[in-house]
Amino acid sequence: MTVPAAVDTVVLAELSSVLFASLARADQRRRGLEYLRGLLEVDGRKSIRNIAALLDGQATEQSLHHFISESTWNWLPVRRALARYVMQLAPPKAWVVRPIVIPKAGEHSVGVGKDYFPAFGRVLNAQQAVGVWSATEDISSPIDWRLRLPPAWFEDAGRRKRAAIPEDVGPESLGDCAIEAFLGMAMRRELPAQPVVLDARDMDAVKAAERFRATGVPLLSRVCHATRLLVTDRALPGHTGEFLSTYQIMLAARETRRMVVSAGSGSATRTTLVAAVRVRTPAQAEHTEDLLLLGMAEPGQKWPSQIWLTTMTTAQPSALVRLAQLTERVDQDFLEISERVGIRDYAGRTFDGWHRHVTLASAAHVVMATAIGNRPAA
Repeated sequence: MTVPAAVDTVVLAELSSVLFASLARADQRRRGLEYLRGLLEVDGRKSIRNIAALLDGQATEQSLHHFISESTWNWLPVRRALARYVMQLAPPKAWVVRPIVIPKAGEHSVGVGKDYFPAFGRVLNAQQAVGVWSATEDISSPIDWRLRLPPAWFEDAGRRKRAAIPEDVGPESLGDCAIEAFLGMAMRRELPAQPVVLDARDMDAVKAAERFRATGVPLLSRVCHATRLLVTDRALPGHTGEFLSTYQIMLAARETRRMVVSAGSGSATRTTLVAAVRVRTPAQAEHTEDLLLLGMAEPGQKWPSQIWLTTMTTAQPSALVRLAQLTERVDQDFLEISERVGIRDYAGRTFDGWHRHVTLASAAHVVMATAIGNRPAA
């Protein structure tokens, strides 16, 4: 897909001037703009070689490789500038935390390792990362990333040195990586106080709920059917005081379901069956603060199709359904925009190089999302 000329001259120029204001050297600012253009205009894989071929006469493959993988420019101020730009463009309804898997053929890409991935149903050699997205019903954009580094990368000093992994970075589980992706963001205190929406089915959802509650950040977390919680809701007679799986709790709450109507993108509306049950985690079973467990299903779907756990116990079910549906917007934009601008295409081997690439790919996502959003209706 080639970006329309109007986007090149208006949005791309405007965003580039904001993004690269922290880069002291003019040649770095120029390389940044060229790399962005390449991510937007190159067909197929967004490798440095393919980008350099597109920009023949403006940038060489060697200079682009140095700019991304070996240069000294700091990607954190660029990412902060991108976040501020996105917030002005479309103030978020929530921050969606989304893990991604990046399959790799070799063993040298920073953070790569073999692991079992439930979404694929098999063991893959891959990188894992977590993105933080600014999301509304109509548009979403990634504003920050965290690369998960398996323990093996810290057991080999030479491997760590070749990837230039900073000393303050350590091994993490996927769950810890997802939690820190938001709570550890350098710009978090600059962001609007909106809820975090997290798919925690492949991680410790109880730990996530406890960490977010301790910091006061509202959380809505999708959980797996096997997560065990203590039922405290008197509206569920015969089950109060029992530790049950979330699936068992939602089966018991089937008769308490009610229909809620929520707004989709544009003027569309959706109806969803919802049941809500007050629960506690094993770690805080003696405490007085409850969490809220929600089952959801579209009419005609098997009950429950989704189960969510939230710290927002006073929120209306319709509001929580709308927040949960933002994950669908992020998934769609990831496939239709982020993939097309090469979010997973970095083939280099350094920690900072990976972060520089995904930062600029996130900026390319914003340019393309803006172009799509400004396109006249058919």
